[in-house]
Amino acid sequence: MKQVCKSSEDDYINVLEGIKRKTLVFGSNTLMTEFKLEKGKSLPLHKHLNEQTGYLISGNIILNIDGKNFEMHAGDSWCIPGDTEHSAEVIENSIAIEVFYPIREDYLL
Repeated sequence: MKQVCKSSEDDYINVLEGIKRKTLVFGSNTLMTEFKLEKGKSLPLHKHLNEQTGYLISGNIILNIDGKNFEMHAGDSWCIPGDTEHSAEVIENSIAIEVFYPIREDYLL
């Protein structure tokens, strides 16, 4: 369990070129992450068993959920059911917060 994450913690992991992830906090059931997404980059189509909810703090992305495209702007949010294919294209530099249930063990590394 990690109960607190201070903004001064610089624990970002390079997921892909131009895509960084920071695990913020996690408990026994949920895990919260911050993603920094660089303009022109993309997250390839993938799926996982975890339900995923997100909130776009800043920027603009095109989120594809189960074959449907959604243009997301700062202040927009989403929910991706577990085992559902999804991807994202980064239209402008963006920051997103996402919560996973159950926790993603691979994000604890």
